[in-house]
Amino acid sequence: MIKVLVVDDSAFMRKALSTMLGGDPEIIVVGTARDGAEGLEKIRELQPNVVTLDIEMPRMDGLTALRHIMMEMPRPVIMVSSLTTEGAEATLKAMELGAVDFIPKQLARVSLDIIKIEEDLRAKVKNVAKRRVRPLRVPRKIEAATQPTIREMRSVDPVTPNRRQLRDIVAIGVSTGGPPAIQKVLAKLPANFPACILIAQHMPQAFTGPFAKRLDALCQIRVKEAEAGDRVQPGMAFVAPGGQHLSIDQKVSRIDLVISPEPRDALYKPSANVLISSVAEGVGKRGVGVILTGMGSDGLEGVKHLKQKNGYILAQDDASCVVYGMPKAVVDAGLADEVLDIEDMAQGVMNALYH
Repeated sequence: MIKVLVVDDSAFMRKALSTMLGGDPEIIVVGTARDGAEGLEKIRELQPNVVTLDIEMPRMDGLTALRHIMMEMPRPVIMVSSLTTEGAEATLKAMELGAVDFIPKQLARVSLDIIKIEEDLRAKVKNVAKRRVRPLRVPRKIEAATQPTIREMRSVDPVTPNRRQLRDIVAIGVSTGGPPAIQKVLAKLPANFPACILIAQHMPQAFTGPFAKRLDALCQIRVKEAEAGDRVQPGMAFVAPGGQHLSIDQKVSRIDLVISPEPRDALYKPSANVLISSVAEGVGKRGVGVILTGMGSDGLEGVKHLKQKNGYILAQDDASCVVYGMPKAVVDAGLADEVLDIEDMAQGVMNALYH
């Protein structure tokens, strides 16, 4: 039985989340708390396997409580977030601090939305419950004389002109636990990274813009949310907008990015399958497919297509995934050329361009 603690200042949300979770025979809500301080007390007392944590609360907010949880008693935490720009920025910060995922706070809409949120919540709790969460490290003060430079901290092996580059587009598919994983990969790439990166991260529409801006501020390459009219170019990463698919259109002398709601029946928008399949069709063996942490198997069909075109495939390993679902599907199908820890993925991506 998976024990869950619900922490939220709203009585409605505490009741709604408890009812949703309690309807699954594998889950039991062992308690609720009205703010972060009470939540910390209940975690120590009840030892839940998973915590759902609101961000905005009186006395002690969710981000402060999350820091304490991750430093003192780390375990999977799912944030409850409003689908606003401010909510997106706070949620992305929470995931940087160690939260594994989030669910939307808007539960007052009608039935079909509620049912989907309920299914997602239960699936996320069951998928993350058994994962080992690493404690949050408090950075120790580094003496100025020994402090590494930004490039030393971030970069993989530098680009050398005598290497023959074979591939120039990297398509990344990622879901649960994705924002910190993407950040770890992109932040290590050099400013003169000689390929273009396209990212399909399962994320709501309000989140992808702030996510791209956050990455752009942290990385040496440029990062932006993809828009109609954008073109593939080296040293750039484009994040697919939430609720839309990202694909490429190969022209005679350029490659355009295409933003579209089609196919409308895709399980995820953006879809890793749509993105990676378009790369396979557009540039074939010049493509690199990367599948990172996430539930389900989105990306598997796209990777099959890219592999048939002699593209190169990388998958994140079980130990470093929040949820070993999407990469597992690729690995189990025998499609991964390399299976790498997330800390080694940036170097793997760089090497794949010349493989």
